[in-house]
Amino acid sequence: MKVIVFGATGMVGQGVLRECLRDDRVAQVLVVGRTPTGQRHPKLTEIVRDDLYDLSPVAADLAGYDACFFCLGVSAAGMSEAAYTRITYDLTKAVADVLAEVSPGLRFVYVSGSGTDSTERGRMMWARVKGRTENALLAMPLDAYLFRPGFIQPRHGITSKTGWYRTLYKITGPLYPLLARIPGLATTTDQLGRAMIYVGLSGAPTRTLTNRDINTLP
Repeated sequence: MKVIVFGATGMVGQGVLRECLRDDRVAQVLVVGRTPTGQRHPKLTEIVRDDLYDLSPVAADLAGYDACFFCLGVSAAGMSEAAYTRITYDLTKAVADVLAEVSPGLRFVYVSGSGTDSTERGRMMWARVKGRTENALLAMPLDAYLFRPGFIQPRHGITSKTGWYRTLYKITGPLYPLLARIPGLATTTDQLGRAMIYVGLSGAPTRTLTNRDINTLP
């Protein structure tokens, strides 16, 4: 399988990239982002672009891939709905539009979040915007799957870019064995990465996957 990863320098993306590089079923990995990962691997190629909203200059380089793992995202804390929409909806849609054209039928795995509002009418701004993004992807000529993880425990030295997230994970790290006993509450970066690879290869019985689904996939 040949995969494209967006957001490989974020916490989730780091975990997904790690598993892709470790898995023999993944033959090639193309990372697209604003900053390089700093990693070297025989099956890793990177495209670094300041403007991810316009991928037309590199569209040909995105053709022929089997799956895209879209891990880009930001916290909505302190953001206006317009600013959050610009990053969450507009950017995702811009990328998906190009991939639908150059790799029709590509399996697009989107990292959303627990509590996303598919009706787009709820009180939580971030949930409405995520829901709108999910609905747009499902309407496109892509084989879209929506991952809605709740709590994600970073492992293997992976860290979040967000300072207060890093503090939270330092506190919760020792508690993870207890959290993991509650079905569907928590997952890890490596479990999430392996689940995305599985869905990229084989699809899933449902379009929307929660932590419980993520943790039970082979």
